[in-house]
Amino acid sequence: MISEIKTISAKKFIGLNLNMSFIDNKTAELWRSFMPRRKDITNTISNDMYSLQVYDENFFSQFNPATEFKKWALVEVTDFNTVPEGMETFDLEGGMYAVFYYKGNPFNAAQVFGYIMKEWLPQSGYVLDNRPHFEVLGEKYKNGSDESEEEIWIPIR
Repeated sequence: MISEIKTISAKKFIGLNLNMSFIDNKTAELWRSFMPRRKDITNTISNDMYSLQVYDENFFSQFNPATEFKKWALVEVTDFNTVPEGMETFDLEGGMYAVFYYKGNPFNAAQVFGYIMKEWLPQSGYVLDNRPHFEVLGEKYKNGSDESEEEIWIPIR
């Protein structure tokens, strides 16, 4: 898996969120509720979608698969002037990220994130930062396909 370090500026998003855990994973439910409404967001920057996770500060150091976190289904927008009813805004602060370019079935996420957190990160010289993690689901993302491509963004310092 190819990776690189990138620093990004702040971004604005609109979308939906759910609280969930790895044991009680509601990702499919979240995206089923978001996808029919994403075209209601009129001030998008691109067709890319973002799957974004907000974890508590000790989430990974005291990992428990039953611990809840907030997961968002989002699109990037130019501003918050028009927010569809029932949707929420999210401001992502800028910062440094390790970006992993993953090609393969999205259902293999546990192995991919295991490699990033247990192998790549400890050997990288970086430490995990307490900011949101996200995946960019662009034109080459195909849910359930071995040919799917996505970017995995891990906050580091």
